[in-house]
Amino acid sequence: MTPAAKREAAAHLQACHGMSERRACRVIDADRKSVRYRSIRDSDGALREKLRDLANQRRRFGYRRLHILLRRDGVMINRKKTHRLYKEEGLAVRRRRSRKRAVGTRAPTPVLALPNQRWSLDFVHDQMASGRRFRVLNVVDDVTREAWQRCRTPRSQGTVSCAS
Repeated sequence: MTPAAKREAAAHLQACHGMSERRACRVIDADRKSVRYRSIRDSDGALREKLRDLANQRRRFGYRRLHILLRRDGVMINRKKTHRLYKEEGLAVRRRRSRKRAVGTRAPTPVLALPNQRWSLDFVHDQMASGRRFRVLNVVDDVTREAWQRCRTPRSQGTVSCAS
């Protein structure tokens, strides 16, 4: 639980349940000094606005390049603070749009109605129980799904032996 959340919980217990600060801190297991702490950090409103404007002008710039631009404008802050403000504002480098693909009607794939119009080839690899490997070339008709031939090609040989 963050100290800010503990601070809120202690304030809720004090307001709603009428507890003292000591008892509220004991219940939520918080240190009293962290509950009493008030931040002295500036709000950085003008700096956030300037960073947001620069990020909108230069959409492809990240926090490092925006930090350099801020320095050129005379704002002397730490790079880590620039990064913190960049993240808190939800800024990010805008991604480029991808190139548009060719827009046109493509020729539809022909509908196969007759056997022997189109065949498919496929290599299948396997291994026997003895450890010997082999490949099989399957030639299949796309319409009837009939296997024309299976050709075995041992890896040791570069030849193809077909059996009908």
